[in-house]
Amino acid sequence: MYLKEIYTIKAPYRESMNIRGYSFGKGDKAACILGPVRGNEIQQLYICSQLVKKLKELENNGCISSGKEILVIPVVNNYSMNVGKRFWGEDNTDLNRRFPGNPQGDTTDRITGAVLEAVKDYGFGIQFASFYMNGEFVPHVRMMETGYQNTSLANLFGLPYVVVRRPRPIDTKTLNFNWQNEQTAAFSVYTNKNDEIDDKSARQAVAAVLRFLTRMGIIRYESHSGYISHVIQEEQLTNVHSMSGGIYRRQINPGEEVRYGQIIGQVIDPYEGGVRENITAPTDGVVFFAHTQPLIHEGDIAYRLIHRLHE
Repeated sequence: MYLKEIYTIKAPYRESMNIRGYSFGKGDKAACILGPVRGNEIQQLYICSQLVKKLKELENNGCISSGKEILVIPVVNNYSMNVGKRFWGEDNTDLNRRFPGNPQGDTTDRITGAVLEAVKDYGFGIQFASFYMNGEFVPHVRMMETGYQNTSLANLFGLPYVVVRRPRPIDTKTLNFNWQNEQTAAFSVYTNKNDEIDDKSARQAVAAVLRFLTRMGIIRYESHSGYISHVIQEEQLTNVHSMSGGIYRRQINPGEEVRYGQIIGQVIDPYEGGVRENITAPTDGVVFFAHTQPLIHEGDIAYRLIHRLHE
């Protein structure tokens, strides 16, 4: 293992911001694993730290395949992480909406430009990402529909679901989209937490990456087979909206099955304590996403369901 300096920003009143990568093995740029681009992605940082630990152990045991290099960048936006902010601390910019970057641009453009330049030549790219809405997911792999996506490869992670997202204009500024445009097979891996640690899903994510690297011949590792992934298009998910605002009481967790008409959540009047709304399932299915914040607004997505057809 050796350290790679990806990019450094000098600061007048504090330590320089150093983006570093951990490189394992030597040879072809086989796979790159990227951690937090946003400052509240603590779970994603934790997962990367566990991957660094495991890959170091595998390298010491001679289990990195000959002629293969793996790069792990545990964190990109450590400035925001240090001050407890999700976005870039100076101007509240979302770094994951600044790709492909610009070496002559402002600070965030220079950061993302340097990161993309460092990772664009790897055959496989894995990003531990978070969603724009607060909530918990069933662990899954997400891909942009760019024409370069390959769901058969995504199945090799062995996670329960593979989600293919048709990009909107704002998505063209993400790392996943631009990584694929550089001919890298790019995958975003989601677990069920962001700003707190969940050991169970973290272990599942680490195992999924090691399983993928093993199946692609990059490492030698004994791994369990995992799930046979179910591929879904994001537009096939059923959104369940709250029709009123108030204190939110969740009654169903991601991965659980629901029936049509079942009460899956409640909105409580914050002043009088009564039930303003019973949120019910509009279809039979499996909970893919669940809102987790204690307050909910009118029109917010409380759940996203994977519709289950009757056989």
